[in-house]
Amino acid sequence: QVLAGIALGAAIGYFYPETGESLKPLGDAFIKVVKMIIAPVVFLTIATGIAGMNDLQKVGRVAGKAMVYFLTFSTLALVVGLIVANVVQPGAGLNIDPASLDLQAVK
Repeated sequence: QVLAGIALGAAIGYFYPETGESLKPLGDAFIKVVKMIIAPVVFLTIATGIAGMNDLQKVGRVAGKAMVYFLTFSTLALVVGLIVANVVQPGAGLNIDPASLDLQAVK
């Protein structure tokens, strides 16, 4: 069903772009609702899992493992991001004169 929805959306966007543009608010609303639901679902899942554990020592071990995973993967993401940024050097070829920028567009 998901693949059919993706194919249908791509077909509508390609063959009937004006219809696709008119459906954009519906898609934006769906994305906002999904983002709104994610945090409570994650929190309640974690809270239910902790409440279901009878042994506090187990809770401590799980929390410790979660912290190690979080720190490890955050550090890994940071290192990969720094390496990619230094290799790719985004914006290196841009020569933008600050005097030509429109300050009213920023406000």
